[in-house]
Amino acid sequence: MKAAWYTRQGKPTEVIQFGEQRTPHAGADEVRVRLHASSVNPADSNRTVGRTYAMEGPLIIPNSDGAGIVDEVGAGVDAAWLNRRVWLYNGQRGGRLLGTAAEYIALNVDLVSELPDNTCFDEGACLGIPCMTAHRCVTLFANTGGDLQGKTVLVTGGAGAVGHYAVQWAKRFGARVIATVSSPEKAAHATAAGADLTVNYRDEDVVARVREFTANAGVQHVVDVDFGGNLATTLALIAVNGSIAYYATKGNTTPTITAPELMRKNLSVHGVLLNGAPHAARKRAQNDIVQWLKDDGLRHTISSVFPLARTGEAHSAVEFQAKLGTVVVECQN
Repeated sequence: MKAAWYTRQGKPTEVIQFGEQRTPHAGADEVRVRLHASSVNPADSNRTVGRTYAMEGPLIIPNSDGAGIVDEVGAGVDAAWLNRRVWLYNGQRGGRLLGTAAEYIALNVDLVSELPDNTCFDEGACLGIPCMTAHRCVTLFANTGGDLQGKTVLVTGGAGAVGHYAVQWAKRFGARVIATVSSPEKAAHATAAGADLTVNYRDEDVVARVREFTANAGVQHVVDVDFGGNLATTLALIAVNGSIAYYATKGNTTPTITAPELMRKNLSVHGVLLNGAPHAARKRAQNDIVQWLKDDGLRHTISSVFPLARTGEAHSAVEFQAKLGTVVVECQN
């Protein structure tokens, strides 16, 4: 099969190769998917350049997420999966070295979900890390003993891939949503996703705008793209018995918060990394995504599309360039 791969980490266009690799077959409890699209998430490009992650094996086919058609099933898998359109996640995660930047992938059927006919393969490839992470971050509010109906949620980076889905999930579950953004273009993008208020953190006072919008009540839940960098603002806005779910923390990886600050507000803080999230939470996300796709209400944003042979450039687009949405690699000629 045609595939992209690397055997050392570094600048994506220098280390990612393209050519022939062995075509996999479905093992026990696995399906093989003929991939039509793959996507590049920051965690994928981080692995390529060697940021945070060391080489996980001698040869890596990158990318976690993808979409395609099941063309082979292994022992223990219902034959009804054959010829089904699907989306998948965790392709190159959890000890699996051979991800979705290829014409085929074989992986456990548990990581595969139906892709309704109203969703194209490029959109299906966007669903794994961004949409499931957003779902997990939003639904963690339930762990504090409440639901989001009538509550106010702050989504920082509301125009990012995860943030854009988080705005949509929070609205679907009944919340009012405030999104922080960095430009008028991104404000329009977050508003289109359903944000009730956008605040440009570059030139507006986020605390003042949010306090005004909430009549000084603050927000009950925060979905945060930069826990450490935003912590001072978050603590100024979070209501008593509120919760924070963060999935990145680039601004400050060693933030300081005192025990009394957490205790006095009865705050809950959750770090979110999709591939380590509880299995039940991931299955709920998969099922909720499929249902919303069938309801034809979920919005997707594709930043750019590259052919499989240019996977290195696709990783560079995530690593070095400004983007709005998800970078997709198309796997079939």
